[in-house]
Amino acid sequence: MALPPGAPAELRGARAVAEGTVLLASRAAEADLALVDGAPGLVLAPRGRLVIALVFVVRDGLVQAYDVIADPARLAGLALAVLP
Repeated sequence: MALPPGAPAELRGARAVAEGTVLLASRAAEADLALVDGAPGLVLAPRGRLVIALVFVVRDGLVQAYDVIADPARLAGLALAVLP
């Protein structure tokens, strides 16, 4: 599960996003840098099974937005390249 029960599906604003990001922090140590459909991102694949992909939108060197993908159908359609 990507979001805890009752968590909003979309967050807007720096403070809301920062607070929401804390929810994913416990999984960060397990994440790998990757290109997700050619965009910078992170993937979480315990035991080789992809469960979450984060795709970042970067503008002027800053992360402007990110999308957390956990739906198995969407995950199956992603082109991934894990980075060293």
